Amino acid sequence: MTGDSENLIRYRINRSSETFMEADTLMQNGFWNATVNRIYYSCYYAVSALLLLKNIETNSHKGIRQMFGLHFVQSGLVSKEDGRFFSDLYDRRQTGDYDDFVSYDEETVLNLYNQAKGFTERMIELLNHNNL
Repeated sequence: MTGDSENLIRYRINRSSETFMEADTLMQNGFWNATVNRIYYSCYYAVSALLLLKNIETNSHKGIRQMFGLHFVQSGLVSKEDGRFFSDLYDRRQTGDYDDFVSYDEETVLNLYNQAKGFTERMIELLNHNNL
């Protein structure tokens, strides 16, 4: 792995952490749909860092979701539950951002928030096991 790749992976890990803090701020202020968006992006940055670890680049969110499933979930490096969570979170972010009359509630968002916290911690732990 090149130094540029390592720097990009570290950058995405940092973006994941920063974006999770943004989600926390939005959640504390009751912006439920925006919180779901930031939760998703926190997980997205962590997953994209993992893909870079295997030199896998994609050009879309669907591509990230597919490659994550193929290279990490199907191989057993990541649990099927985490794979389903990431896929479900993608769908929820799409719905909250683009569909009319969708309003997430506090209970739903708090549940997603807690799941995302564990998810990103596990993804970063997997990255750290690879000395990053």
